[in-house]
Amino acid sequence: MNLGDALAWLDRHQNLERILADERLRAPRPERVRALVDLMDDPQDKQPAVHVTGTNGKTSTARAVSQLLIFKGLTVGTFISPHLEKINERIMVDLQPIGDYDLAEVLSELAALEPLLGEGLRPSWFELMAAAAFGYFANRPVDAAVVEVGMGGRWDATNVVDGTVAIVTNIALDHTELLGPTREHIAGEKAGIVKPGSTLVLGETDPALYEIFVAEQPETLWLAGRDYAVDSNVMAVGGRLVDLRTPGASYEGIYLPLHGRHQADNFIAALVGTEAFFGRPLEPDIVAAAAAAISSPGRLEVVRQRPLVVLDGAKNVAGAQSSSAAVREEFGAARAHVLVVGMLRGKSALEMLEALDASTARLVVTCPPPSPRAQPADEVAAVARSLGCRAVATGSVLEALEVALAEAGDDDLVLVTGSLYTVGAARTALVGDRDLETGRRHT
Repeated sequence: MNLGDALAWLDRHQNLERILADERLRAPRPERVRALVDLMDDPQDKQPAVHVTGTNGKTSTARAVSQLLIFKGLTVGTFISPHLEKINERIMVDLQPIGDYDLAEVLSELAALEPLLGEGLRPSWFELMAAAAFGYFANRPVDAAVVEVGMGGRWDATNVVDGTVAIVTNIALDHTELLGPTREHIAGEKAGIVKPGSTLVLGETDPALYEIFVAEQPETLWLAGRDYAVDSNVMAVGGRLVDLRTPGASYEGIYLPLHGRHQADNFIAALVGTEAFFGRPLEPDIVAAAAAAISSPGRLEVVRQRPLVVLDGAKNVAGAQSSSAAVREEFGAARAHVLVVGMLRGKSALEMLEALDASTARLVVTCPPPSPRAQPADEVAAVARSLGCRAVATGSVLEALEVALAEAGDDDLVLVTGSLYTVGAARTALVGDRDLETGRRHT
């Protein structure tokens, strides 16, 4: 198949967006992906893996682990989700997305295997993408895989991986319709990636959740605040300057070209996980070089200067609170700002807008993210008005950007947030060099 045919075949499979948009559809089951990788001769076992889960910060942490491993001289496969602009971003080698030809080839191989699966084992969209990543990494081959969980952990398609290191960034309420109503339920699902004999790097510091992870019997548990910590975390030009203490070493004056105090927590979890992978501390010059090379698209990413346009895929209340705090600290609370917000159903528009400090914005522009689960823009705008905001509902992310940029002065800030789907569409328009006035791309 060519790439168009391969993606059309992939899209005929159930995906999480449809699962959550239609309650009649069934959630993923681990036996489906297990049967598929069995037919593939278990490609997920061909290299050691670092497995990453958590409510927020998973992708940033996975990218940081990958960067550290690359700077140690390894060829690294990375699987992340969701993608921002192109599906290729989900499968990377040395943080370079898979090419169109290779993606079409690996999906074609899966299409040929699918008829061999047993009755009732038709894989989902995400399960096929995870299997595609495992197959691609095995065929390259890579020296190590960094695998980000899609949702939860215990029943996630990625949990066929037997990670030598598991990283859990944090636990907050999100996807409660599938993971359970409390943080304890969610912790229990995410703890499912911890394999007996592995090393667990636990960024969540709530003592009430500690025993949930201990029950999974990791051989070693490194706990944030006890075994590792960010000792200093200050703003620098274009990012943060941090001092880090890990179980094996101290690293001072590390520059992270990322915005947001929380990115230091993501990076140190990645650093500790990488130390666990090698069984020893890393050379300070390698840590410094890897940190300086890190990027995390769509996470407090500055894409335009006048006005300042910041993209942040905050998708839940905890993420929105971190986003708002970072904007206040790093971009100036006194700066007038415009919010562009597009969120998914299942998220409380009231709680999200309050977490984003929407009442302090000059204008809130709402839009539907490009997803079957899009929350209607007029409903979100109505909630914004109930908070005393001036709000405008639009029909698309592109239209919302046009309204926001027309409203904002050169010295103002436009924050695009609410969903990674919203941010991805905005990034295509802004970073992809689309002319917002004409809708045409520059050549």
